[in-house]
Amino acid sequence: MAKEISEEDVHGAIAQIMHPAIDRTLVDLGMVKGVSIKENKVTVTLAFPIPNIPIGDYLVNSVRETIESLGADVEVKITVMAKEELNKFLAMEQESWKGPM
Repeated sequence: MAKEISEEDVHGAIAQIMHPAIDRTLVDLGMVKGVSIKENKVTVTLAFPIPNIPIGDYLVNSVRETIESLGADVEVKITVMAKEELNKFLAMEQESWKGPM
């Protein structure tokens, strides 16, 4: 039987995922909105600054692959940041921009 995945395991793994163009993690940027686990299936909600961002698939796959490496099934849901969240994101983006992937 596979090891039971804890929220702590998932949060620890997700906390390491860096944004490819901003020198910050997805967690630091406020992009990880929620994590839930039910019967070894992890659901992560990511908040994008705008709908249909060009690197959306890359970010989703980064999260999916990281959690799958823990041995869990993964579902990634997408939402869009609220205005206040977007303002915080844009400030961090400006401060920590390192350029395109």
